[in-house]
Amino acid sequence: MKSTKRFPFMSIAVLAGLILVVTMSSCAVRSHFLTSSVVPAAQGTVEIKKDKNNNYVIKIEISNLSPSTRLTPPRNAYVVWVVLDDNSSRNLGQINSNEDFMPKNLNASFETLSSSKPVKIVITAENDPGVQYPSFPDVILTTDYLNIKK
Repeated sequence: MKSTKRFPFMSIAVLAGLILVVTMSSCAVRSHFLTSSVVPAAQGTVEIKKDKNNNYVIKIEISNLSPSTRLTPPRNAYVVWVVLDDNSSRNLGQINSNEDFMPKNLNASFETLSSSKPVKIVITAENDPGVQYPSFPDVILTTDYLNIKK
């Protein structure tokens, strides 16, 4: 007859592994963009987590985002903004929405770091991707307020 004494140790190892996976995955905050009145077919998510240097890693995935040149009026770029606790906004960079760069299924992704805690993520359509202040009438996508623990 075979001994089954090592199975309890296997169960403990599996349980410890599951706890580790759950703990690591719970560190990220995931939010969906609200439905856009400008580009209603666009859908996307934002995932934010802290890295080992206490920076916020911001990952954005969007589908059905038409090129900014097809908007009315046309714009040159989609710009990602982080809104902070004091309601100020910071330009995080440009999402490549040129028809030459976007695949036929109109998917776009963006990843960056922020040293400041995000309260909200906003994407606007801009003529100049290096602008310092967002054109809030040209908001394409926005999250609701993010619940990120310090």
